[in-house]
Amino acid sequence: MNVSREDATEWASWFRSLGDPTRVLILNLLASEARPMSVGEIVERLDVGQSTISHHLKILGDVRFILVERVGTTSWWRINEACLDCFPTAAELVMGRLPANAPWDQPRSATPRRRR
Repeated sequence: MNVSREDATEWASWFRSLGDPTRVLILNLLASEARPMSVGEIVERLDVGQSTISHHLKILGDVRFILVERVGTTSWWRINEACLDCFPTAAELVMGRLPANAPWDQPRSATPRRRR
């Protein structure tokens, strides 16, 4: 399967967002905890400053790897489950391997999309 320019652009933003170890750790923490977490909880668990965590959360949120729900003055961050299905498939397609259970038959709205 050939990758379209639109998909290549989208996927490149996903890969760029993983270019920092702190962002990888944030994703791992949110996926492992399998529950929404506040910035304070993430700061405490990763022992990284609040402004740094907030910066990385914004980058991960921009590519929709994570989602946020604001309740009062607290932001609750959680993993975007659609990414768990789409990202490995995107990586395999980029490398020229089409997985047997590709989620590309799903409507495009089911895949994580960059906010414009």
